[in-house]
Parts: sequence; C-alpha cells; structure tokens
Amino acid sequence: MYRVLLVDDERIILEGISRIINWNELGTNLIGTARNGLEAYDFITREEPDIVICDIQMPGMNGLELVELVSKEKPFIKFIILSGFNDFNYAKQAMEYGVKHYLLKPCNEKNIADALLKLIADLNRDAKREQFLMETKSRLDQVQPLVKKQLLKEFISSKPESNRGGIQFYEKLLRMNFQEEFIRLVIFRIEGEFHYEHMFVIENLGEDLFSQSILSTSIGDNVLFLINEQGFNQLQMKIEQLRDHFNDIYGMDMTVALSEVDCITQVRRLYLEALECLNHRFYLGEGSIISKSDIHQDQRTNDYEYDGQSLCLFIKSGNLEKVESEITSFFHDLTKSRFPINLVRSYVMQVFLVIIQQSDSSKIQHYMEKMSKLIDMDTIQQMEEFFLFTAKEITQVHYDRHKSNHSDIIQKIMGLVEENLANTELSLKWVAHKVYMNADYLGKLFKQETGQKFSSYVTQMRVNKAIEQIHLMEEVKVFEIAEMIGYGDNPQYFSQVFKKLTGYSPSEYKKAN
Repeated sequence: MYRVLLVDDERIILEGISRIINWNELGTNLIGTARNGLEAYDFITREEPDIVICDIQMPGMNGLELVELVSKEKPFIKFIILSGFNDFNYAKQAMEYGVKHYLLKPCNEKNIADALLKLIADLNRDAKREQFLMETKSRLDQVQPLVKKQLLKEFISSKPESNRGGIQFYEKLLRMNFQEEFIRLVIFRIEGEFHYEHMFVIENLGEDLFSQSILSTSIGDNVLFLINEQGFNQLQMKIEQLRDHFNDIYGMDMTVALSEVDCITQVRRLYLEALECLNHRFYLGEGSIISKSDIHQDQRTNDYEYDGQSLCLFIKSGNLEKVESEITSFFHDLTKSRFPINLVRSYVMQVFLVIIQQSDSSKIQHYMEKMSKLIDMDTIQQMEEFFLFTAKEITQVHYDRHKSNHSDIIQKIMGLVEENLANTELSLKWVAHKVYMNADYLGKLFKQETGQKFSSYVTQMRVNKAIEQIHLMEEVKVFEIAEMIGYGDNPQYFSQVFKKLTGYSPSEYKKAN
C-alpha cells in the first residue's frame, strides 16, 4: 500500500478528509496528518510517505514552499495540491516542481479518490516502466556482443583525454583502427510504447544497413550507432530506409538525431550534441530526422509575453474562427522562438489556466484534472491540438448562449414528455431521436432554458402525475401508479422517488391530504 500524509491548517478539513476517504479501499494507508508546512516537513523527513495531499495556503511554510523543498531532497514523493479559485496563479509554480494533480476547494470524496487513483496509477506505471527497463537492459546485455557495447558506453561516459589510452588497447582487441576514422553518432528513439525486441531489431537492421558502422549500443530508451562519415545525403537515405522497414514490420515510428562529424575521442561531445538534437523533437515533431542545423536558437531572450486576454475575449464572444487563429498564432510564436522546453510548457500552462477560467465554474475542476495530460505531452504539436480542442469546447458553450431562443423545441420536448410519461423507455436519448437532435446538445439546451436537467424534469412530471392519481383513488395502489407513470414493475423504486420529492410515501401522502 502507498503511504499518505494529509496536510491542512484547517482542522475541519483535515478531520473531514481523514474520515470520508476509504484509504484501504484505494490501496493507500493514511499514516499521519499535519497542520502546517513545517510540521509536514518534519514528518516527511522521518517517515518518507509516498503521497502528500497538501493545502497551498498555510502559516509558517506554505504548500508551494513545502513542495519545492521536498522535490529537491526527495523527488520520489508525489503531491496532490488543494487550492482555492484564487490560487490558480500558483499552479504554474507547482508544475515546475513536478506536481500534476490539483483539486479545487471545496472538494468532495470522489474528487480526492479520483486524484489518488490517478496518482497511484502513475506510481504503478513508473514502477513497471523501471522494472521493464531493467529487464530490457539485462536481456540486451545477454544477447549482444558485450565488449563493443560497453566500449561505446565507456567512450560516451569518459572525458576525451581518458579515452586516448584505452583506444589503443581496444584497437588491438577488436582489430579496428579508430584513430583514422571521422564519425557521426546517430540516435534512434522509438515513439510510443515498445519492448526489448523492437530495440534489438533496430540494432540488427542498422548493423546490416550501415556497413561501415563502428559500434552500436543502447542507453535507456535510445539505440546508438557510431558510423563512419559517408556523406550526409547518403546517410539520411539509409536512415529513412531503416525507418520505413521498421514501420512496415511493427507499424511504429521513430525519431532520429544526428551529431556533427568528429574523431573517436570526441564521442562524448557528439553524444551530448545528438541528445540536444533529439530533445528538439518537442518542436519538430515525433518521427523527424534532426541534425544540428535544425536547432538554431532564436536570438531573442526569454522576454516573450502573452497574457491571453484577446483570446479570452474571442472565447466569450463565441467566435470559433478567431479563437482558432489566435491559438495557432500563439503556438507558432512559441515554436519559432525555440525557448527552453520547460519555459514553453510554463507559457502554455499559464495561458491554459486563463482560458479555463472562461468556462462554467462547474467545469473548472474537470479542466484542471486534464492539466497533467497536457504537461506530459511530448511535442508542442500535441499540446496545440489539445489546447485548441479545449478552447473550442469552451467557446462553443458561449456561442450556444448567444444563439436565439430555443423555446419552440423545448416546448415540443415538454409535450413529448407529458404524452409519454408511462413509457419506460422515456429518456433524453429517446426524445433526442424523436426531434432529430444530438442528445448531449439537447440536454445542455434544456438545462439552459429550464434551469434543470432533463432527467430531473421527467421525474418531477411523473411525481406530479402520481399525485393526480392518488387524489382519484380511494385506496392507493402503488403498483398501478408505478405502471401508469413509467416505472414498470418496480413500485418500490417509485415509492423511494416519490418520498424523496414529497417527503411522504404514496400512502402517507393520501392520508396527509
């Protein structure tokens, strides 16, 4: 079980959350509570919980200060932040320390349980991923020529001057002449979930295709080749050939990064250069072939500003075309800037927080829960698509509100309900089919016009009809009434609904009236 610490300076909230959550059922154990950040930090130092549920505003040391301190000393501890509506500006800071889960106060049992389950799923997935990588590396070492692989790793991890002495030894051992070769380092990164055999296949395909390949190995999720310089265009053609072949077999894409050309003693520098290229898949997209010429930094410093106010105006006016244009322009500027990726994520999250505040208050928590998905996206193109979808969804709500009154269709729906109260199939979907409309849209329209949900309206109409029948009966027959108003052969459920709305059972209602 994962061990949980709960931190809040409000005793009522602290005790309330402690009692309402079924910790064991969620696979957790509440091992303690704290009233402020200082008390929580002492507890974390002693007990090292897996998860900390923490308020932002606390005396002594606030939640963000606690997250910052713990993230440096014990980065494996995960946080769920409790925040008020006015605390949205803190979300950007918390995101920088790896916090992905936020709950808007006041939060209920379901919100807390859902956040815990998502965090536990992340922890389980990280554990499985770590185990998978360990098993992959173990099996990879067993089936591939160990000496060459370890040699490349040693070259990468060592300084150039320390490589010179060992090179001669390995030249004799492997009957190779490293000194005379000018080489590139090429990194292949498989996109999406993959297994050991996928990396193994890439190595084998590469060793066959790059006939002058010197060394190859894998480090983490990457497959590396040290290749003799053979002309960039020819090399790119072979890389595309390998990617196409791999895609034909597995239906999976990969991103490729290439270093510049240098001698064997500079392998570490070439490796870092190729990693920098690979990192720019965030801008250039998954499946790219990236070289140093593709990653020139923009000359501007980190002075980019975009407050999102014009975007908010377009959203509130329901102008979908302007919203799409504004977001496209925003992401175009970020892509062109080539700022550090963490800074770009920060800009995106900042504007995302601004636009979700234009949604209904009941929807804000829903969008807050999506923030972790946005933070985890690998490319700026993915972030733009998700961002645009959310903005258009909120804009559509405002657009619908600006449309002309829909009273005629609502009156027609009310008439259908009144005529079909005895129909057990009566539902929003059934009515939507009758009027040839989308059920979700119709439900929103109905609530907008009447102030209540369609299901609540049907229930109220059925109870009203039941009351009429009770007045006509000398002796209340619950079974007959249930059939007459669409509850079929479930009179017990009808009685429960009736009592919930009127405060009486059908028989009690007859006596009282």
